[in-house]
Amino acid sequence: MTDETGRPVILTVDDDPQVLRAVRRDLRTAYSGRYRVLGASSGKEALDILDALDDRGDEPALFMADQRMPEMTGVEFLLEAGARFPDARRVLLTAYADTDAAITAINRVRLHHYLMKPWDPPEERLFPVLDDLLSDWLAAYRPAYQGIKVVGFPVSPATHAVRDFLTRNEQPFRFLDVGTDPEARLLAEGLGDSLPLVLFPEGDHLSAPTSARLAERLGLSATASRPHYETVIIGAGPAGLAAGVYSASEGLSTLLVDSDVPGGQAGTSSLIENYLGFPAGLSGRDLARRAVSQVRRFGAELLYPVEVTGLRRADPARIITLADGGEISAEIVLLSMGVSYNRLDVPGADRFAGAGLYYGAATTESQSCVAQHVYVIGGANSAGQAAMHFARFASRVTMLIRAGSLEAGMSQYLVDEIRRTPSIEVRTGTRVVALSGVDRLETITLADVATGETTEEPAGFVFTFIGARPRTAWLDGAVERDDHGFVLTGTDVPPASWDLEREPYLLETSVPGVFAAGDVRARSVKRVASGVGEGAMAVALVHRYRAST
Repeated sequence: MTDETGRPVILTVDDDPQVLRAVRRDLRTAYSGRYRVLGASSGKEALDILDALDDRGDEPALFMADQRMPEMTGVEFLLEAGARFPDARRVLLTAYADTDAAITAINRVRLHHYLMKPWDPPEERLFPVLDDLLSDWLAAYRPAYQGIKVVGFPVSPATHAVRDFLTRNEQPFRFLDVGTDPEARLLAEGLGDSLPLVLFPEGDHLSAPTSARLAERLGLSATASRPHYETVIIGAGPAGLAAGVYSASEGLSTLLVDSDVPGGQAGTSSLIENYLGFPAGLSGRDLARRAVSQVRRFGAELLYPVEVTGLRRADPARIITLADGGEISAEIVLLSMGVSYNRLDVPGADRFAGAGLYYGAATTESQSCVAQHVYVIGGANSAGQAAMHFARFASRVTMLIRAGSLEAGMSQYLVDEIRRTPSIEVRTGTRVVALSGVDRLETITLADVATGETTEEPAGFVFTFIGARPRTAWLDGAVERDDHGFVLTGTDVPPASWDLEREPYLLETSVPGVFAAGDVRARSVKRVASGVGEGAMAVALVHRYRAST
């Protein structure tokens, strides 16, 4: 955007003229080519600027406000500014004595960062922080639209699959509802193809495309560049991505293969608040995007959506078979496929999957749930995070959990947030027994766990986050698993299935040189941070394995 008035805005607020000049000077030095840098000497003046930006349709990208200002503190300004422009990044400038206010602001205004003055040199103490925040903002920024359009019905399994794939791949698109949008009806009638339609700005379109076809059209790589790699990582969730970073950064030829979209189950999380180093939280999508960039920067290859269907031992190599019949050989294989949410086993569940019933998918269906009543099934952190996310859009959110309390399976910080949110209702001791409707989900039948008494209620949107099952059916006969399908490693490997004199390494499976990390591993800690740690640990064990062979 070369037009000055069309650039996103960075607005800095400080009542000290000398500091304000210094801040604007530094910001313009680094960002004037991409952003318009504005300054205000008070909270009131800054709000007047926001009014003018709103009138012109200009978009603020970042607010940076000093805490100690007369009449309106920095926290008070950011609270008001965030209400008007909730997507803009919020930074508080503080003195050392104001750190308590900054900590309070993290919760009160969803502060993204706070900086203690002075920040000299800005190249070390200011720009790296703002670069990161602005990168996050740009990832979600939607300027005047000239990109991909998706035409279809809002509640449709095929449409949901397309929207979910584009959303999780950070591909901006505009959805046009055939039922209500005249433009959508004209496009559907004119092209005469099956819905959903995906129209590209270059003028071509796809009709009811599979994820693989979409990936091909978007230029996502689905073919390995070489037949053999030192490390092949199957599954690009937190564990696989972490392993990819460490493997590639240490000079090993590295390939990551995922059957869906990088990020795994964690990538669908609307907000992860207890991950170290992100006090204001970050979305699973942001975490995945950052990790993928990091993996690629170190030279690893990433293939998706590409399904792996087999693994066999052909010493000294391990052979991986792909769904298209192709094969890739590897010196070392890391299994990090993660887990999938359990399917809801009640009448109607299969029929309405993608048509009112969704597994995860909180961020994909957000806009469809505006002013609606949303049901969230599950009592673990993922369900709580989804409930908090939908509370921003839906008129009412009802959580359905079998346990007698939220505390039974959820972190306390999330329990407290849910209880502070008036639009969220929690029903304990409740389970779903049936789903009903005609073309889409219309009603849900609930049962009291203690009494068995049932009630039927209207329901158009149900999101389920119950339990997890490993994605390991394709490993049958290849490596040892437990009764639930989780991969056995280390001392859990049955001695009869191990053929070396040494014992298996901590994360090594029953096949030497094949490791497992993250949620797919038996007895692992099902947390994002532990998955990342295991992915890093696996690479250290890979080096031990290579040294011993």
